[in-house]
Amino acid sequence: MNREVMDVDVVIVGAGPAGLSAACRLMQQAGEAGRELSVCVVEKGSEVGAHILSGAIIDPRALTELFPDWAERGAPLTTPVADDELYWLQQNGAAHRIPGWLAPPSLHNAGCYVASLGKLCRWLAEQAESLGVDIYPGFAASEVLYHDDGAVKGIATGDMGVGRDGKPRAGHMPGMELHARYTLFAEGCRGHLGKELISRFQLDKQADPQHYGIGIKELWDIDPARHKPGLVVHGTGWPLTGNAGGGSFLYHGEHNQVVVGLVVDLNYTNPWLSPFDEFQRMKQHPLFRQYLEGGKRVSYGARAIAKGGFNSLPRMTMPGAVLLGCDAGTLNPARIKGTHTAMKSGLLAAEAVFEALASGTEGQEPVSFYEGFRTSWLYDELYQSRNFGPALHRLGPWLGGAFNWLEQRMFVGRQPLTLHDRRPDHAGLREAAHCPVITYPKPDGMLSFDKLSSVFLSSTNHEEDQPCHLQLQEPAIPLTQNLPRWAEPAQRYCPAGVYEIVEQEAGARLQINAQNCVHCKTCDIKDPSQNIRWMVPEGGGGPNYPNM
Repeated sequence: MNREVMDVDVVIVGAGPAGLSAACRLMQQAGEAGRELSVCVVEKGSEVGAHILSGAIIDPRALTELFPDWAERGAPLTTPVADDELYWLQQNGAAHRIPGWLAPPSLHNAGCYVASLGKLCRWLAEQAESLGVDIYPGFAASEVLYHDDGAVKGIATGDMGVGRDGKPRAGHMPGMELHARYTLFAEGCRGHLGKELISRFQLDKQADPQHYGIGIKELWDIDPARHKPGLVVHGTGWPLTGNAGGGSFLYHGEHNQVVVGLVVDLNYTNPWLSPFDEFQRMKQHPLFRQYLEGGKRVSYGARAIAKGGFNSLPRMTMPGAVLLGCDAGTLNPARIKGTHTAMKSGLLAAEAVFEALASGTEGQEPVSFYEGFRTSWLYDELYQSRNFGPALHRLGPWLGGAFNWLEQRMFVGRQPLTLHDRRPDHAGLREAAHCPVITYPKPDGMLSFDKLSSVFLSSTNHEEDQPCHLQLQEPAIPLTQNLPRWAEPAQRYCPAGVYEIVEQEAGARLQINAQNCVHCKTCDIKDPSQNIRWMVPEGGGGPNYPNM
């Protein structure tokens, strides 16, 4: 196949906070040094921010390093956190507020902002373009290119206009090869190229398995009389008590809007559990109902979260490339925050790569990244919270919570003990016959809703006549293994109704509704047979989130 080739100094995959921060810092350094530098960013979403979803409570620490005058520049951080509330929720409707002194220090959000990460990324893209960065939305990086010696050479974007049968359709356009002196991968959680690189270069051989959660979120317009700008509400306990780890949240932003959501740890054991339906019944709790009742749901989305923290970090550099942000897993699970850490990883990578370019060592592994990383606040923050996830996974919510409270309060994360959780999330499912079936109430159409109406609000769209981007390595496994052993859990862990078991006269079959996919990648993570591979679809496809 003949593909057009473009040569640049640095290509960045993903216009999220990590990738855009790296792009801006590279151009800042080039300007300071008086050097010419070509930097381009490819983004699979139809526009910057289209695939961005986060809580989000944003710590501006890394943003201040990148643009000290971010407020004067008009960065969309306008709602400072005014109050933190943490509750233990019970099924009977009780909500017991946990005193501030008893809450982990990591859940105190003074100095942070309730914000839309999508808006922030669009603003960062404007800053990057003003510095001379080229940004190409709607172009999905589908393949890593390598030099003969194995170093990363760049990426290729996917072909446009390929039919479901794999043959070119009318208007077919071959992808483009982007050759770079360095390539930065900032695809977000469970990036499919990052996953390939981790395996190829054995980047995780010294790390614990990565652990994940699925975050499901809605944006609501609510009654102005109930709106409290800057209020941050976190909940633990019900509805996940006894079934899974995780927690709920509701943040009051600007313009009489709130974001409400649930994070479910993907190491849960009962295959009958449905994160989507747990979220729907969560909203019926009086703690959330008091704000949402009478309001209007505006948008919906879901996203996997890399929450293994410090112990699960792979090596982030390799010859010719660096993994950034959630592609590597830099989120701090103790703080439930990943924006500032992703941005800092982008700044550190940009500085290491620029140093390599300036010294003429291009194509080699930018090992100076580790010197910067180990002396940075990013390393300290992740190291100090390294036991947070393993404590909860191994000791449970009560003992694990007590351990974390003591560690954060008394030792500030610096005691010599390090806990580990070496069981991958997909290996945790018990067989369906040995687990209680979970029956969920029907949606009421006011606070709780079905999957299809929710996907509609995500503005998800894929070209129907294209190869399915959800690939089964062995097509028979869903029916021969997953269905008899685990009642095919893909029907329930997918928050978009992509997977269905359809009963026919000839027997059951698995139907994959790939058009519904919101790119959360939970299937790639939680499938107990590890048979599903999430691959990037045609560029521009997927959700089109407004301000998520």
